[in-house]
Amino acid sequence: MTRRTSEPFYTPAIVAGRGIFGAFRIKAAATGLDNLPNTGGAVLAITHFGYADFALVEWQAWLHNRRHIRFLAKKGAFDKPVVGWLLRGMHHISVDMQAGAAAYGEAVAALRAGEILGVFPEGGVNASFTVRELKSGAVRMAREAGVPVIPVAVWGGHRLLTKNHKPTLRQAYGVPIRFAFGAPFVLDPARDAVELTGQLHGTLQAMVDELQAGYPVDGTGQWWQPRHLGGTAPTPEQAAVVEAERQRLRALKREAATREAATPKAADRKTAGRDDA
Repeated sequence: MTRRTSEPFYTPAIVAGRGIFGAFRIKAAATGLDNLPNTGGAVLAITHFGYADFALVEWQAWLHNRRHIRFLAKKGAFDKPVVGWLLRGMHHISVDMQAGAAAYGEAVAALRAGEILGVFPEGGVNASFTVRELKSGAVRMAREAGVPVIPVAVWGGHRLLTKNHKPTLRQAYGVPIRFAFGAPFVLDPARDAVELTGQLHGTLQAMVDELQAGYPVDGTGQWWQPRHLGGTAPTPEQAAVVEAERQRLRALKREAATREAATPKAADRKTAGRDDA
């Protein structure tokens, strides 16, 4: 499929993003950009340590070959009035975490049509800044569509904005961000998707390790450095406990909202009582 060089929503968003990154004097450096195909579909399996990862990866892809990435984003973002309008305008794909079949089918169709999809197989921002266990969706949709998976590691982007930490403008200014675009991942049809996903996890973590080793700023004692490298970020086990509690509270909130929606309001009960009389 030919790349879309101009879109009424996406192109202005990229221009705005470039302006913001330029204003903050972001110091970006990337390796492996030639692994991004100029045409045809592919799944980018991206590490997820910061909320700006999607914009940062799109920035690098656009600078390299002007291609637009369609990201799979949580339904909650699409439900917000302005944000949802923009996401739909940029042809991103809404994912309902409680019923993902529709999004999966839409993603496979987009890949077959030649789109590049951006996927965060960790399922959310990881506060430990290590690659946690991956969901198998990226591998499964790529194999079904007959396209490659390209592993992408980002390091430093979480210093702009991440879970449980909002850096000041001064802290975000001039931050070095490193990217690694890996070789297309071989999807052996004879191997189980879960096994392949485990291998993808190992590849992504090795890429992150390499970016961390070459990072130009010492992270010892810093909140943005993982614990095993001398930072103060939570360990993977600690982050998992906090995330599990977060998900539990969200589930309770959803259940409460469902019950409230199913319960007739007082005015409706009064009206029903008059009708019965």
